[in-house]
Amino acid sequence: MSDQPMRVAVLGGGSFGTALASIAADNGAEVRQWLRDPDLAAQITREHRNGRYLPGFTINAAVVASTEMAEVLEGAELVLVAIPSKAFREVVRQARPFLNEAQILVSTTKGIQEEGFKLMSQILEEETGFPHIGVISGPNLASEIADRQLTATVIASDDPETRTRVQSALGCDYFRVYASNDRYGVELGGALKNIYAIAAGMAAALGMGENTRSMLMTRALAEMSRFAVDQGANPMTFLGLAGVGDLIVTCSSALSRNYRVGQALGEGKTLDEAVQALGQVAEGVNTVRLVRDKAHEDGVYMPLAEGLYQVLFKGVPARDMARLLMLGEQSSDVEFVLPRKDVQQDRRDGGERHG
Repeated sequence: MSDQPMRVAVLGGGSFGTALASIAADNGAEVRQWLRDPDLAAQITREHRNGRYLPGFTINAAVVASTEMAEVLEGAELVLVAIPSKAFREVVRQARPFLNEAQILVSTTKGIQEEGFKLMSQILEEETGFPHIGVISGPNLASEIADRQLTATVIASDDPETRTRVQSALGCDYFRVYASNDRYGVELGGALKNIYAIAAGMAAALGMGENTRSMLMTRALAEMSRFAVDQGANPMTFLGLAGVGDLIVTCSSALSRNYRVGQALGEGKTLDEAVQALGQVAEGVNTVRLVRDKAHEDGVYMPLAEGLYQVLFKGVPARDMARLLMLGEQSSDVEFVLPRKDVQQDRRDGGERHG
């Protein structure tokens, strides 16, 4: 390892990308950040703040922002891709001529591409074919990270070099970076929990109490892990920061964009009004539809995702959806302990004995 500072490139000018850029600079890295907006890039470089996405927080003065992709990526050892899922592939294609296979490419985006149901790290793989690919995910509200509050995240990759280099670049006394080799599970956890944050915000607006929120989060965790395991993830991943950790923070905090969308829906706003009031991308809205359709296709039981789909896209009032969920089947608590099909069989057997 050389004594030269690590060169880190961050693609994206949103709140999380900006917070990570500042952490890497705090750790002594040479950091460049790519943005589309020249005014915002100038503000980050000159005033050390991102007035649009992280107002009120000071960014490390060493972060240099630019609209020139080649300039940002030149010599970068670590590239953090913090672009909303809808534009992710387009930006990776734009970056591709300036990337090389020695670089470590890490997605920080919690979303799913509709076509082919692709996660962001799969897009990185498809567009580059490079070996050092990873994902960062966890309970990471950007404003708290920017405020240097104690936070932890997960770097997930099959590649040990990716895991250790990201830990070294971003791990510090207020931001802890834990490792996982279940890239798919960690990434899917980050995308799926956005769905349930909408449900939690809705429940809060409807005046539901702590018992309800606890039930909602626990059943959400069961539903997330059931779906993820069907897709090939490790269920144990969901006991960690990228599963239950991320679910807790995003279902408990009005800082979460998806939670705020749910709150607006619970107050009777339409989906368009809720998204407009937010003024930022809430990845969970699109994820609800994609996951609900995929669950239908693969035969995975997901009553919460189905209920949210009905509210968001079919005009069912939020209060009616909450009532319908309570009429759902009482089945297994933890399916990896007692499979749902066994509970259903027990019920059939009991009905026959008492019939």
